[in-house]
Amino acid sequence: MRVEQLVLKHLINNEDYARKTIPFLQKEYFTDSNEQIVFEKIKTFIASYNSIPSKEALVIEIDNDKTLNDEQFKSCGKVINELVVDEAPDLQWLLDRTEKFCQEKAVYNAIMESIQIIDGKDKKSNSGSIPTILSDALSVSFDNHIGHDFLDDADKRYDFYHKVEDKIPFDIDLMNIITKGGLSKKSLNIILAGTGVGKSLAMCHWAANNLTEGKNVLYITLEMAEERIAERIDANLLNVPLDDLGSLSEDLYKKKINRVRKETAGKLIIKEYPTASAGTGHFRHLLNELSMKRNFKPDIIYIDYLNIALSMRIKPGAQVNSYSYIKAIAEELRGLAVERDVPIVSATQTTRKGFTNSDPGLEDTSESFGLPATADFMIAMVSSDDLQAQGAIMFKQLKNRYSDPVMNKKFKVGVDRAKMRLFDIDAAYQDLTPAHDTQAVMDNTTTGQRINQEKIAGKLGFN
Repeated sequence: MRVEQLVLKHLINNEDYARKTIPFLQKEYFTDSNEQIVFEKIKTFIASYNSIPSKEALVIEIDNDKTLNDEQFKSCGKVINELVVDEAPDLQWLLDRTEKFCQEKAVYNAIMESIQIIDGKDKKSNSGSIPTILSDALSVSFDNHIGHDFLDDADKRYDFYHKVEDKIPFDIDLMNIITKGGLSKKSLNIILAGTGVGKSLAMCHWAANNLTEGKNVLYITLEMAEERIAERIDANLLNVPLDDLGSLSEDLYKKKINRVRKETAGKLIIKEYPTASAGTGHFRHLLNELSMKRNFKPDIIYIDYLNIALSMRIKPGAQVNSYSYIKAIAEELRGLAVERDVPIVSATQTTRKGFTNSDPGLEDTSESFGLPATADFMIAMVSSDDLQAQGAIMFKQLKNRYSDPVMNKKFKVGVDRAKMRLFDIDAAYQDLTPAHDTQAVMDNTTTGQRINQEKIAGKLGFN
């Protein structure tokens, strides 16, 4: 018996099976055109009447379809007459076999669609969409979870409240405070800064720290060469100024690297893509390749940086504004974070105005306000002559789904640019704001006047 026949006969004879499978079955999975018609009638009937159709009901529905000719009517009638269940198989086996059927058909159809695109026969899509088409096919699976029942699932919710979340911690105390222990899985975290302020420095530093903590780290660079990113991480981990790496003897270099190797169980993979040439489809392919060829699954992913990534939903050159395009990239990256169960860290540029702004806000996000709307956590990095003289950089919370963004709104972090490192600054050197100073002030920005609470500082906040 063909699997298609197996599926159709149980769709009209097993309501439990039908409800579990109908959301995932597609007409295109059936190779026979008459079986496609019968499947569509079954699907429409279930959607309309919330029950499975009888064979008699299907025949009537087919008979009432004036788009079908006599030959199609006879052929569909023959398909329906053969939908007889002699013996009901195990439901779980049936579900597993149907899921495999859907997966195989989805992959086959994706390959055929990709061939059409490559041959230029599909005028609606280009080759940039192929990775997404294939990844979507590979991700086909039955998911029958239909939501959280507020009252019935109260016990599960209580357990969730008291569960210690597995996070990726920072080595900066205040970053751990404002994120309640680090970055959560399935989150998109963004650094906002001007050119040369330290976006890549921060990501390289945190990637190096993640490695020393035994985490698997994937660093995707769309701006600098793999070797340049590795060079920065070398400076950080080996405690050697960037400019002095080239003067290290081979023996000393290997000695330092071996020490790092012995002190961590994690791996760090750095992958370079040309600017604006790669998006989530390429990243999924990379993740699949790393899993198969190196048995590598990242605990955290860095993408340097978001604005020069590619959207897989929007065709290059399409007439869309920057808001829509950047927002699409952000949404795709967050979707990837959820799909792969990891935090993703990326960065974005400030606007031209924001580059000279000592107190940046969300309105200073370059190209798209849609990015802050999508991100789970967003922090600005600010540098100035005074801060550079102090060997520090200022962090300012812009958006925070982990905790109250008013607490510790701004704080300083030490920076050693020669060794590509960040470090804690003693609280005594932070600019403290009196706890009682809660006066609201008006902030005149391009987004209009708004009440801000910059002066409502936490323990280590400052103005």
